[in-house]
Amino acid sequence: MKINPLVTLGNVPVQTGTIAACFEHLSSPNEKIRALEKDGQLIRLKRGLYVVSNEVSGKPVNACLCANHIYGPSYVSQQWALRWYGLIPERVFTMTSVTTKRSRMFENPLGRFTYEQVNPEYFAIGIDSIEENGVTFLMASREKALCDMILHDSYLPSQSVKGLGRYLEEDIRFDMDELATFDISIIESCAKLGRKENILNNLIKILKR
Repeated sequence: MKINPLVTLGNVPVQTGTIAACFEHLSSPNEKIRALEKDGQLIRLKRGLYVVSNEVSGKPVNACLCANHIYGPSYVSQQWALRWYGLIPERVFTMTSVTTKRSRMFENPLGRFTYEQVNPEYFAIGIDSIEENGVTFLMASREKALCDMILHDSYLPSQSVKGLGRYLEEDIRFDMDELATFDISIIESCAKLGRKENILNNLIKILKR
């Protein structure tokens, strides 16, 4: 039985040229790639970037790893990361990442991927390297994910400590008990280098209670 050459690519996103090299014996590798996409063996993440389907590779497609590759430098953050850490209960349907490039949005068969721009100094704070099912991707730490969400959420009812507490408990239903385990130094660094310094300082006050 002939082995599908796509299996050798695993579940890491790859450029068109890498896939074409698997079919260099064909007169038109690009036509083969289009046929494989139509057949569901390849998932198109964006123009020129694909990932092999789990039915072919035998490995799960990791959306966080795909997000890192679709637009970078970037790391997964905000609601998606908070949900991944078990800090908010609601399902999240858009994967939001943070980047130093201009804000963008991509849609593909895996879902919607949005990217929010921050300055490079702020970007570098609190990024974790996460290993899951044999692949490694970049995600915000719990503290950074919450700071990122506060920075980019246009709905923050007030600038007060009480208002922020209400936002966390009622609006996003954050697990407040977990705040006692947070690293305050990450949030302090975010407050110094990001926007909404007053609100992030209020978050620090809540943590110090």
